[in-house]
This record gives sequence, C-alpha cells and structure tokens, in this order.
Amino acid sequence: MYRYVLKRLLLMIPVLLGVTLIVFSLMYIAPGDPVQMLLGDNATQEDIDALNAKLGRDDPFVVQYVRYAGGILTRFDFGESYFTGRPVMTEILERFPNTALLAVLGCALSIVIGVTCGVIAATRQYSIFDNLATATSLIGVSMPSFWFGLLLIIFFSIQLGWLPASGSYGPLYFVMPAITLGVNGAANIMRTTRSSMLETIRQDYIRTARGKGQVERKVIINHALKNALIPVITVIGIQFGNLLGVTTVLCETVFAIPGIGKYLIDSIKTRDTPVVMGCVLFMAILFSFVNLGVDILYSYIDPRIKSQYQKMKKRKEVAAVEA
Repeated sequence: MYRYVLKRLLLMIPVLLGVTLIVFSLMYIAPGDPVQMLLGDNATQEDIDALNAKLGRDDPFVVQYVRYAGGILTRFDFGESYFTGRPVMTEILERFPNTALLAVLGCALSIVIGVTCGVIAATRQYSIFDNLATATSLIGVSMPSFWFGLLLIIFFSIQLGWLPASGSYGPLYFVMPAITLGVNGAANIMRTTRSSMLETIRQDYIRTARGKGQVERKVIINHALKNALIPVITVIGIQFGNLLGVTTVLCETVFAIPGIGKYLIDSIKTRDTPVVMGCVLFMAILFSFVNLGVDILYSYIDPRIKSQYQKMKKRKEVAAVEA
C-alpha cells in the first residue's frame, strides 16, 4: 500500500507539470496586457517596458515557463500577484477556508440526499418514489448550478427576504450556496447508488441473508449497501474534487463569496498570470489528493482490494527469496 501511495504521488508530478504548461500557454497567448492595466492608459512606453522587464515578461516563452516551473519544484514558490505584490500561495490560503467550507457542506448534503434516495428507490423499484426520484435526479443533473443559484436568490432573497443574497459574513450566507452545490451532486450520487444497489440486491448472498431470517433493514444496510459503495464512493470523490475546483468557481461568483473560485475569475479578467496559474495548480493538486484518498478508502471498504495488495506483497517477497 505504501509503495502504491508513493507511486501515485510521483505520478502526480508530470500531471501537474502538464497542467502548468497548458495554462501557462493559454495565458501567454491570450489577448490583453496586465502591465497596461497596472499602469493605466496614461503610462508611457518606457514605463511599460521597465515593468515588463521587472516582472520578467519580456523574456521568451520557454524562459518564463522554465523559471516558473523551477520555482515551484525547487522552492514551492507560486510567484507574486502582479496587482497586490503578495505571494500567490498566501492569497490562496486566505481564501481556501471559504472554498473548503462550501465543498464540505455541498458534498455532505449531496451524500445525505443522494445515498438515502438511491437506497429507497432501489429497494422500492418502479414505485411512485422511485419514479419521482429518478425524474428529479434527471432534472438535477441537467440543471446548471449557476442558474439554480440565481433562482434561489430570486425566491429566498428577493421575494421572501429570508436569506442574504451574497457575501460570507455568517452561517446564513452559506445556506443557498450549499444547496446549490448539493442538489447537483445529489442527483449524480442518487443515480449511481440506485443502479449499484439494484445490481447488489439481486446477488445470491443477499437472498441467503434473507433466507436466514435477517431483518430487511440489516440486510440492506449491512450487506447490500456496503458492497454497493465502491462506485458510489468513486462518484463522491469526483464530486468532492469538482466542488473544490470547477463547481465552486461558478457558485462563488454567483453568490460573491471570497473563495478561490471567485479569486480565479477576477484574476483572469485582469490577466494576473501568477494568480491564475497558482489557483489552477492548487485545484489540480487538491483533486489529485482527493482521488488518491478515494483509492486508499477502497481497501477499507472492500476487503477484496486489501487482500490483493497483500497477495502482491507476498509474491514479491517469495520472488525475492527465490532470487
């Protein structure tokens, strides 16, 4: 297991370098000049050239990229913001708690609603609840999160006045964003849970457990659900990774929450390349670690996976002894 984790961590390095190369290339060829935005329309060409030289923007593309990637690999330095002059990692870490809170709340709501509805729909297949849950999940998957967030603002903030429309000044400010993120994720989790449970409850060991007189609730929770969790956990892991990255970008923008997503959008508008690079790379690192955590979690949920690692270890030990 430890070798597997180390191997996955090493494989993250070329993946993250590929992410930096793609994003850096896009920012390099994108129209707009951040130096012109910094100095204003009245800046002289001499001032623009001097600031470009100071920021290293007058160097060739390869030199700029190697310098940036080398700073990350050797010093874990993501550079400094063009506009604030502060380290990018400091700016990101200041905003990360809001993004992490949104992701955790949205994912928790998705799990509670999605797994519960999926199990009930599978155990009551073709019932009214099953049809209603399936139709609702299709709507949830098809509905854009930013559009649903705007509907919540119109109804709960403008019409009823129950909840604040934007900001992050207290618990109430995170209610609508959490619902916005949770509904879309719950639809995916519900569909996966339902299909996995339908396949599991038809297995022979489920019929055996029922034949031994086990209570139906214990059969569903202790036997069926536990064995149906592997694909569900995969979807939850992907969902949580998306919540830490792409999904929260739209949600934070709609609800004006000062998180990494909104910071990324604002930096793209101003062509603040170090911040854009840092935000994207930070999200990619988080997503990679979430996927690694999901893979490790498999071995604790499904004993068969853990036994495979143990068998591989024994084979390598036997081969080493024979050699």
